[in-house]
Formats: sequence, C-alpha cells, structure tokens
Amino acid sequence: MKNQLDFEKPIIELQDKLDDLRKHPEKHSLGVNFEEEIRLIEKKLEETRRHIFANLTAWQRVQLARRPKRPYSLDYIASAFTDFHELHGDRLFAEDRAMVGGFAKLGDHRVVVIGTQKGRDTKENILRNFGSAHPEGYRKALRLMRLANKFNLPIITLIDTAGAYPGIGAEERHIAEAIAVNLREMILFEPPIVAAVIGEGGSGGALGIGVADRVLVLENAYYSVISPEGCAAILWKDRVAAPKAAAALKITAQNLLELGLIDEIVPEPLGGAHTDPPAAAENLKQRLLKNLEELLALPAPERLKKRYEKYRAHGRFVEKKDMQGNGAAQAAA
Repeated sequence: MKNQLDFEKPIIELQDKLDDLRKHPEKHSLGVNFEEEIRLIEKKLEETRRHIFANLTAWQRVQLARRPKRPYSLDYIASAFTDFHELHGDRLFAEDRAMVGGFAKLGDHRVVVIGTQKGRDTKENILRNFGSAHPEGYRKALRLMRLANKFNLPIITLIDTAGAYPGIGAEERHIAEAIAVNLREMILFEPPIVAAVIGEGGSGGALGIGVADRVLVLENAYYSVISPEGCAAILWKDRVAAPKAAAALKITAQNLLELGLIDEIVPEPLGGAHTDPPAAAENLKQRLLKNLEELLALPAPERLKKRYEKYRAHGRFVEKKDMQGNGAAQAAA
C-alpha cells in the first residue's frame, strides 16, 4: 500500500491476506471453511487495529497528522459547513492560497471560517505553498476576522501547517509582525472564536490563527512550538532523533489536554481521519457546534475575560534547588 507507515504493517498484512482469501478462494486448501476463516481474520484485524492505534507513540501520531490522504481545511469546510463563500486577498499585497477563508454556516449559525490549506499533489502544493502561509496570508485572515467582528459573526479557524513560510520574501514583508498583530487582535475580538488543529499545528504559523476561546485538537493531530525534526537538529544535532524529540516536546492532543493548553480532543475514526473522512468531518462539526453554542450563551465581556485568563494561565513552573539551596525556576510547559 502506498504511503504505508511502519507501524501499520501488521494491519496491511492481515488486510492483504483477507482480500486474497475473498478474491481467490480456489488458491487455498480444499476442505477449508472460508467463511469461518474470513471471520477469524476479520476479528484478528480489528483487534490488531485497535491495539496499534490505542498505543501510538508521539512520533507515530505526527506521522499520521502528515498523511497525504488526511482531510484538509477545504475538505472539512465542504463537509462540515454549508453555504461557503470564499474571500480572497489581503487588500495590501497579494492573494495567498495557503490561507483560505470566507463566510459559511455551521449548523444554523452564520460564521467566518478560516484555515491553512495544503495541496494533494506537487502542482497543488506549489499553489498552496505546502500549507505555509506568507505575511499576506495572515493579513488576509486578519481582514476576514475584522469583518466577522464588524458583523458580530463567530470565527472558526482550522489549523494544518508545519509553520509560516520562512523564506526571504516573507521576512521582507514582515512575517513576524503579521503574526504578532493577529495574536494581539484575536485576543480582543468580541465574537466567539473556536480553533481546531486538524493536522499539523506548527509554531507561530499555527498560533497566527490559533488564539481562541476554545482550542480543539483532533486525536492524531499535534500542536508544537517547533517540529520534532527541528528540535532534534538543535538538541541532538541529528534529525534522526525526531521520535525522541516528539516524545520530549509533549505535542500530542493527550499531552496538551493534560497540560491545560487545549480544551478538548476531537476523536477520529479508528486508523485516523483519512480512513473515513465523512465520519471525521461529522465528529469535528459536532464538537465545533457544541463549543460555539456554549460560548454564544456567554455575554461578550465575560467571554473576553475568560479568553484573557485562559492565556494568562498558560505555562507551568517547578522550582529546583541547587547544592547551595538556591531556588531556580524551570518551565515545565
């Protein structure tokens, strides 16, 4: 199977055996009860799948988050939202195809939805810049959020990016300033904001549309200040240490929920969102609706107060004493 991951090999082998038995029963020994054999393999396949996906490492979840067949922002917008009308351009420099957004409906609620968008093949990835937005992408997102604020429409953001584009052109057009302005403005917008990390949530590129009242992360997505490969290159001087870095960074949805950095984990179909995109979209839709309706029930001043307190509470510290008994604070999260 194309794009097979190492930990999926036992599942693939059982699936191939099952397919072969169904398609070519004549190749197998006479006297075999094929229906019983098929049932046994199906049971073993289900057990193997559940065991593997219940015990994934952080690095394995990172690999799942990067699966090319995984649903992207526009896939979720098409499945979970209705009446989507895309808006283009930042009205300052250019249109950035790595950032998509516009007006839509989530259930009965009119919203503005914004997301980072990757490509499926080489041609589309070049068009979408591999999901890494330029400054104009973040300024387009800000323009749409200001529209939402003006018309009192809730804001939904879908995050799936390895990070903002780090090229010279992006630096020349002030990528850091564009992201920083988004952080400042998003903390102040009055309408409810719900962010969902649907795949990769990399560094400031993710945070540039990630300041929200509620932050959701899909079960096999990750959210991190740096990629595991980047961390490994800095700390271990070798990208081969990426699995070790992924574990140390505490970047999985489960870790982030335990640390209080996100609000909810959105379950995925067994095997990952790419195995059943419609079910994944329905799960995400229901969680978005639940959180949005809870936020809409709060007065705007209370919502803003809670949003401020949420981000002020981020970060945990422990104090260790040296040999002389002097305290030294170290960040734990």
